[in-house]
Amino acid sequence: MVAASLVLAGDVGGTKTLLALYHAKDGHVAIHRSERFDSKAYPTLQEMARDFVGKDKHLVTAACFGVPGPVSDGTVRTTNLPWRLTEFELADNLRIPRVRLVNDLVATAASLPYLGSLDYITLHPGAAVHERDAFCVIAPGTGLGQAVMYREPGRTILLGSEGGHADFAPRSEREIALLTYLIKKFGRVSVERIISGPGILNIYSFLRDTGFAPESKELAEAIRLGDPSAAIGQAAVKGSDPLATETLSIFMSVLGAHAGNMMLTYLASGGIYIAGGIPGKILSLLKEGDVVSSFLAKGRLSPLVEATPLYVVKDPLSGLHGAAYLASEM
Repeated sequence: MVAASLVLAGDVGGTKTLLALYHAKDGHVAIHRSERFDSKAYPTLQEMARDFVGKDKHLVTAACFGVPGPVSDGTVRTTNLPWRLTEFELADNLRIPRVRLVNDLVATAASLPYLGSLDYITLHPGAAVHERDAFCVIAPGTGLGQAVMYREPGRTILLGSEGGHADFAPRSEREIALLTYLIKKFGRVSVERIISGPGILNIYSFLRDTGFAPESKELAEAIRLGDPSAAIGQAAVKGSDPLATETLSIFMSVLGAHAGNMMLTYLASGGIYIAGGIPGKILSLLKEGDVVSSFLAKGRLSPLVEATPLYVVKDPLSGLHGAAYLASEM
């Protein structure tokens, strides 16, 4: 393996950023070294990347960063970070010949062809995948990302999406009440206000404030002192708190419905992949909850969705790997 085959990959998030150097050869990539960073601790991605690359900077021939936000003409203003990034400025500042910026979910979608059988679980098997097919990725985390991959013989097309900012469409009286509650708080309510880490807290607050059940002192303190969505999710997984349990029930129902909407929007019969930071932490709930039933409940077009597989990506580095594959192709 020659040193000149190193590529730099980044999975940039509103909370954390993962950077890694990869060896790339013959269509395969392997991590050389990696590091996790607090995204908000750096004023720019350039400074973070320079700190990481360090002594290896002269070995890097290409870089690809998956970033939260819409990329246009090599430029992006990140959605949950105060960064404006351009491919030209990154390449010039980091002294890397080729730099590519893609939406973070585009990077995750790029990893789909390389997933092994242990990298995902099947929630709904669907039917056989065809040679020509579309696939969607949906990833609840700090926000709600999504992307599309179209595959045909000899060609793969990756498309970014800001569908997480589309309007939330309630499907029950409880969800209508949730929408009304959030309209008073935010004005406009996107689906990201529900299917995300902050969305979990929004649902929890709605249930608490409308008297679904009393709030426990223990969970209230955990929410106050730590990561609210993680605290609520952990309580729901344990089954120890009625408010948390109902919160995740609504979260999963809306997640499944939105995944089904994506299938219909893009005719993604190849499969819908749920990725991101949250699903891996609530995997037991996803296996048993309302995700699949909400995914399939599409009225006259339910048979079309029933033929579509629904997966959960277990590999937390899928977005980083996808960025590395994209960098290796430059």
